[in-house]
Amino acid sequence: MPDIHWGYGFPIGGVAAFRTESKGDGMGVISPGGVGFDINCGVRLIRTDMVEQDIRSKQKELIDELYKEVPAGLGSKGKITLSDREIDSVLSIGAKWAADEGYLWESDLDVLEENGCIENSSPENVSHYARTRGRKQVGSLGSGNHFLEVQKVDEVFDEEAAKAFGLFEGQAVVMMHTGSRGCGHQVCQDHLDCVLRASKREGIDLPDKQLAAAPLDTKEAQEYLGAMSSAANFAWANRSLISYATRKAFSKVFGGDGKSLGMDTVYDVSHNIAKIEKHSGEDLCVHRKGATRAFGPGSLDIPSKYRSFGQPVIVPGDMGTSSYVLSGTSSAMDQTFGSTCHGAGRAMGRKAAFKKFDSKNLVKRLWKKDRIYVRARSPRVASEEAPGAYKNVSDVVDVCHATGIANKVVKLKPMGVVKG
Repeated sequence: MPDIHWGYGFPIGGVAAFRTESKGDGMGVISPGGVGFDINCGVRLIRTDMVEQDIRSKQKELIDELYKEVPAGLGSKGKITLSDREIDSVLSIGAKWAADEGYLWESDLDVLEENGCIENSSPENVSHYARTRGRKQVGSLGSGNHFLEVQKVDEVFDEEAAKAFGLFEGQAVVMMHTGSRGCGHQVCQDHLDCVLRASKREGIDLPDKQLAAAPLDTKEAQEYLGAMSSAANFAWANRSLISYATRKAFSKVFGGDGKSLGMDTVYDVSHNIAKIEKHSGEDLCVHRKGATRAFGPGSLDIPSKYRSFGQPVIVPGDMGTSSYVLSGTSSAMDQTFGSTCHGAGRAMGRKAAFKKFDSKNLVKRLWKKDRIYVRARSPRVASEEAPGAYKNVSDVVDVCHATGIANKVVKLKPMGVVKG
């Protein structure tokens, strides 16, 4: 993908598909390095019936309330601690647990990738330590490039698709970017050595142990796939609790409730995951690491109300420029296993960004120049996530549009940002 940069195992911005069965010289495998540590890191977009001026009138009050309602930062804990029974449910049914508990609207489930739940999960393959980390962190953002942003629809490229997605120029929307927190990180860590041993046993010649892979029919592969799917379910529940907190904050600041404010979910999509999908009539294990599913028009795997236009693709940029909503294409199905970019991609390492950008000056400049109000729990994260540390997201999106692996629908600009 055009936002490609170095990462553990596969590059970030990488897509690979393997047969689910070994045939001839080909071996069907799964690789933890092809997914990464932040399993089901993904993005959710919530629309509103509000416009930019509504937000501007209470901009700082709203962002301060979101900052209070949504825990963020390295090691941050959610506002609830799950019981053993509850963490089992989260790992098993994902966002459906959040809906059952009243944190999510039933209608939201229809517009989440996989309806917010991978059904072949196996919580029994998630370690006690991974569960312990997850029990305390559900409903939290974390740190790094994760964020919660209040944005405006700045430009519309495809009027019909935008209308189908419930978007219009000048509209206020909310975007969240986070994943499976410590639960997913621990799942990856727990299974890496097992998969590496399987690689050696099966005679797989690895140029780098970070690319460890196990044949899909092995015990190690099936245990990792089940645990990874469970962590993915955790991530969908995590974003669902943040959705609940977001609607609560808006209600407190503007009155009414999420329904009266028109706060429907547009879509939720992962960009760090491996799933069994059918392409050209064949079942494949598709790895997307820093790449977004972008299924085209007519796909039965996307909500019926979007099927004429292709799947919504949510592409976050940096906190000082813009993000995009794209639509999936038939060309992407042919060229990239139904995949496209996931963001701007880093142009500079975190250490270099921390040295180059002063957080206080950055936050002041964003407010003074662009009227973007930033609340960051860590000054270091603000520096590491400075707009200058990233590639130009518009260039990345333009490449995807020009090559036909996604179509531009709308451009979004931030008004307020919550960072870890």
